[in-house]
Amino acid sequence: MSEKKTYEGGCHCKRVRYNVATDLAQVIACNCSICAKSGSLLTFVTPDQFELLSGKDALTDYQFNKKVIHHTFCSTCGIKSYAMGTGPGGQEMVAINVRCLEGVDPSTLSLINYDGKNH
Repeated sequence: MSEKKTYEGGCHCKRVRYNVATDLAQVIACNCSICAKSGSLLTFVTPDQFELLSGKDALTDYQFNKKVIHHTFCSTCGIKSYAMGTGPGGQEMVAINVRCLEGVDPSTLSLINYDGKNH
């Protein structure tokens, strides 16, 4: 999948919904403590490629370590469908959990393993 398109995504109970434009060419499987425990597969976009449609009031924010990423999750169902923060180099980014995108089969994607546990 290397064609950029707009996907709808969100949490399990559908309180949190968003659109994101991405090509899914780079999907990261990170082994850091939070990604490993949540099973996240990530793609990264700039904020202008992300639109939160609903659920801002349902989000709970969790930060750890350097506190540069807002790990948001739905306060109703607990699903972490995206995070927002500052990426390398100081630019704003949105980390999308690809498992939360409608119509995407993660088994068809080429994953890039990232050793977040040791970085």
